[in-house]
Amino acid sequence: MNLTIDIGNTCVKLVAFNDTTPVEEMRMDCDELFKLNDFCEKYHFEHGIYSSVINLSDEFKSAIGNLSFPVMRLISGVTPIPVINKYSTPATLGTDRLAAAVGAFCSVERRDILIIDVGTCITYDFINSDGEYLGGNISPGPTVRLKSLHTFTDALPLVERKGMMSDIGETTEMAIRNGVMHGVEYEIEGYINDFSSKYPNLLVYLTGGVQLNLRISEKKCIFVDKLIVPKGLNYILLYNINELIHK
Repeated sequence: MNLTIDIGNTCVKLVAFNDTTPVEEMRMDCDELFKLNDFCEKYHFEHGIYSSVINLSDEFKSAIGNLSFPVMRLISGVTPIPVINKYSTPATLGTDRLAAAVGAFCSVERRDILIIDVGTCITYDFINSDGEYLGGNISPGPTVRLKSLHTFTDALPLVERKGMMSDIGETTEMAIRNGVMHGVEYEIEGYINDFSSKYPNLLVYLTGGVQLNLRISEKKCIFVDKLIVPKGLNYILLYNINELIHK
């Protein structure tokens, strides 16, 4: 059994794997370390891997270091991976983006793949059929856009992402939510259509915690996989397992 720990901007995602099969997922906050210990007591983990896009507290680092099995850290540009990273500044590449690309590529036969992760940020990452990660783009996520409208204006209220929506806002709250959420959807549709025109055999992976209403042709090959980052972490762990065993 393997444990993957994906530490993001909003929460920590723990996933137990039996070889390449995800068994259970659990989410926790960074200050809920008891949940990490409880999850580890539930399974007989032999190895683990973690990645983080935030600076970890000493307490969190200690909790990982004190686990009863070896846990490696994914470091962009340093950790060996089963794809070719052609990012010009590999050390600055978010480990979540890198893991997502690995997870998508290792989950299917060789295809050109666009991975779209909708969270605090919206990331667009591309890996070609030769297993070459070429890079991607980063855009503000829905919550960041909503907060920005409130923060950088005097009159606009802070609006929740979930709520009433329509084609045309009949209230200021609806106008903001419509503008942000439809804007996100149109942006994503544009990326998918643009990449599909350049790569006719394109696969698209959608991940993240935001549900979207995309108006995309059924001919497009789109997969929704909320575990694509943990899957990538697990593939990277398996790729490095011999080195980890002999440490």
